[in-house]
Amino acid sequence: MRFLSRRLVMPSDLNYGNSLFGGRALEWIDEEAAIYAICQLETRYIVTKHIGAISFESPALQGDVVEFGLTTKKVGTSSITISCLVRNKATKKTICVADDIVFVAVDPQTRKPAPHGKELEALKQQTLDEIKSLNMLD
Repeated sequence: MRFLSRRLVMPSDLNYGNSLFGGRALEWIDEEAAIYAICQLETRYIVTKHIGAISFESPALQGDVVEFGLTTKKVGTSSITISCLVRNKATKKTICVADDIVFVAVDPQTRKPAPHGKELEALKQQTLDEIKSLNMLD
């Protein structure tokens, strides 16, 4: 799993218990997963179809830096299924896991599902090549 981005938990992100509001976490997850899917499929014409099991494990507090780990689980003809793990950057404690996030590539004119032409093994290789080109290690 690659941890690709981070966010700072600000006062406006908190719930009544002074921890990260679950709705804000889900908003961030959908955005981060969409960016990941756009990069994987090399198209901006995608829609969120489904977000499966969501599990909140520990709180994030004001001032915490949270990071988003994303991985591709499955690739269909027009879809991609992603998992996202949100964790505390400093402690590495899991804050939230969102599994089976499905995005579907769509035709920009008709908005109907459209084949994206990608396969899981090719996407894995694309990721490895990208990491090498950035001189990044897992």
